[in-house]
Amino acid sequence: MKIAVLVKEVPDTWGDRRIDPSTKRVDRSGDVVIDEINEKAVEAALLVKEANSGSDVTVVTMGPASALDAIRKSLAMGADRGIHIIDNGLTGSDVVQTSAALAAALDGRGFDLVITGNESTDGRSAAVPAMLAERLGLAQLTFLRTLTVSADGGSGGTVTGERVTTEGHVELRASLPALVSVTEQIAEARYPNFKGIMSAKKKPVEVLALADLPLAAGDTGADNSWSVVAEVTARPPRSGGTIIKDDGTAGTQVAEFLAASKLI
Repeated sequence: MKIAVLVKEVPDTWGDRRIDPSTKRVDRSGDVVIDEINEKAVEAALLVKEANSGSDVTVVTMGPASALDAIRKSLAMGADRGIHIIDNGLTGSDVVQTSAALAAALDGRGFDLVITGNESTDGRSAAVPAMLAERLGLAQLTFLRTLTVSADGGSGGTVTGERVTTEGHVELRASLPALVSVTEQIAEARYPNFKGIMSAKKKPVEVLALADLPLAAGDTGADNSWSVVAEVTARPPRSGGTIIKDDGTAGTQVAEFLAASKLI
């Protein structure tokens, strides 16, 4: 079974996030790491690989040179190879353009299963998985908390999983090939061991530029984005809030505060 996993480099999950006022895009000048949800997606892929002998896992990312670190960590965890889409012409691409570039890189490679996180911690659109599945013509099972894959020689298999809803959960099933997106509940990512870290340096990483993809240069990048950020406003500093001292009228004060805030 051929498995592809999407990974993404994002600003440090535990650090402060900010928007660059000059570009109106996420500021990526600080510490960057592989997105935590992508580590869990890689773990899900490795579990599928271990349950289906002969499987192969390819990690795919689109990003600057530093994004290679996200691929290398995935390879150290146990993935077999990587694909790095890198080109200045892709800078500032929105989700529509990103899904097109990823689809162009994946199409025709014979992947039986594509695994993604449900949403990145920087963009938070949660739209790329569905867009990618549509472009590739794949069945899509999104927001899964469990994942089970049964393959028959790499084809003719099935994928099943549970999606949490407000009323409980729904079990989804589809035939391979398919695309799934997973949530934080899917699995805890393993830590790369020393052997994995050393072997990752020898695993192949294919580098793709715009010229290697069937995409028009005029359809990529910030200048051609389908979505535009018109204005950026800094988050206001936290205030001390309203303190109510109970002098026997605390209930009335709370009610008046909620009424003034139009909450009741």
